[in-house]
Amino acid sequence: MNEKAYATLKSADTEDWVDYHIVRPFTYYWACFFAKLGIHPNTVTIASMIIGAASAFFFAHGCFYYEGKWGLFYNLMAFLLLFIADILDNTDGQLARMTNKKSALGRILDGLAGYAWYGPIYIALTYRFYVHHDIEFNLLGLSDTATTVTIATIVVFILAITSGLAGIAPQQRIADYYIQAHLFFLKGEKGSELDNVKRQQELLDQIPTKGHFWQRLIQRSYVDYTYQQERVTPQFQRLMARLREKYGDTANFPESVRQEFCRYSKPTLNYVFMLVFNFRTSYLLLFCLLDIPVATFLFEIIIVTLIMRYTIRRHEAFCKKMADSIE
Repeated sequence: MNEKAYATLKSADTEDWVDYHIVRPFTYYWACFFAKLGIHPNTVTIASMIIGAASAFFFAHGCFYYEGKWGLFYNLMAFLLLFIADILDNTDGQLARMTNKKSALGRILDGLAGYAWYGPIYIALTYRFYVHHDIEFNLLGLSDTATTVTIATIVVFILAITSGLAGIAPQQRIADYYIQAHLFFLKGEKGSELDNVKRQQELLDQIPTKGHFWQRLIQRSYVDYTYQQERVTPQFQRLMARLREKYGDTANFPESVRQEFCRYSKPTLNYVFMLVFNFRTSYLLLFCLLDIPVATFLFEIIIVTLIMRYTIRRHEAFCKKMADSIE
């Protein structure tokens, strides 16, 4: 990666191997292209959301087992669109840093992008199961009757909702939070986007009620987003409170404390990377090509949730250790 491309990254620490060596150098040139055209980063984010959601049409098709070569084509097209959406989602941040057009709205939109993709995709996968379910029915020994199909589809729909609300949503929130926390201690307040619910609520209260429905709705969703991040990280909140109590402004945090936090935090990021796009897409691709996309929901709910809980426990443990030492 050349120096100009590296300068558009938040930090090499917060990039996994695939992003750092493959995706980010590629998206840098896209960021340069959009910068020359004068395209705003938020426009790129919205385009990413639309393209990612559009991939749901192709995810609704069975793969080779059910629809032959065309099914394989549809599934590969779905992943191509999802990959393009991810490329644009990575590009918007580099473009914002390159053109100095970072904004609170951009931060919120970036956090919502994953939901805009996977909501329609998981609905499409539920419909796909309704149409194509022979593999699962044969595995479970179920008869292919209208009643059985209806009941099974309802169960799969519940799994999809659970996978989204109890899987993707908390996983993305905590991954984003730990990345921003690492950046905060590595680069300071200006080098990260570590938010807190109190400040976001203040910003919401400042938005006039009349004539600003959508702005308030987006900001309210971000208030809840930051609240959920803080709710599951009590030891990190305690650590931040102790540091502010002892040193006042965050700019006064000693370099030794910052280095200690990053030393503990960096290994934890290896687990954080298993909660975001690259890993999630790998098992989604696998299960779709095998024509058992329902396994995506089960893997999300069970395996990835266990990874998330281990990551939180590990992160909270070293935050507690640091907070105790300050006391």
